[in-house]
Amino acid sequence: MTAICVYCASGPVDERYLTLASEVGAAIGARGHTLVSGGGNVSMMGAVARGTREAGGRTVGIIPRALVDREVADTDADELVVTDTMRQRKQLMDERADAFVTLPGGIGTLEELFETWTGGYLGMHAKPVVVLDPFGFYAPLMSWLTTLQGDGFVSAHALERLQVTDSVTRAIEWCTSR
Repeated sequence: MTAICVYCASGPVDERYLTLASEVGAAIGARGHTLVSGGGNVSMMGAVARGTREAGGRTVGIIPRALVDREVADTDADELVVTDTMRQRKQLMDERADAFVTLPGGIGTLEELFETWTGGYLGMHAKPVVVLDPFGFYAPLMSWLTTLQGDGFVSAHALERLQVTDSVTRAIEWCTSR
């Protein structure tokens, strides 16, 4: 069984993103994997957790005390861990996960993606880092990163370390094929 950490939006988003999050959760649960999430039950974060549980998977939510009310803690999680700080939250999410999938999200999601991706690139972990992007949400970011590579700021190895797909099935396969 693989523990897959999913980074995604915790604020209001378009229905297609909620559907995507539900599909990712269902794929995780149907394959018997565990979801590690930010511990909220709203927006995409809640949709991925519900999708996982509805498909028979286990959910671990990790949320800082300061966000328990703001993100409406996922009290239905199989395990809900409340931390004192955001840094503790991210550390536990990193430790508990075997792989990472990033869905569309805001600055918090981007920060989590970049930290996890950088850690893998620097050899701090060998866990898969996947961006699931069926709607082209991350296309401008990927274009910018390619420009940075051309300017010598991002190495080809760094870009190769990040797996990008538009397929839920492929994203989960990459997470489990280490």
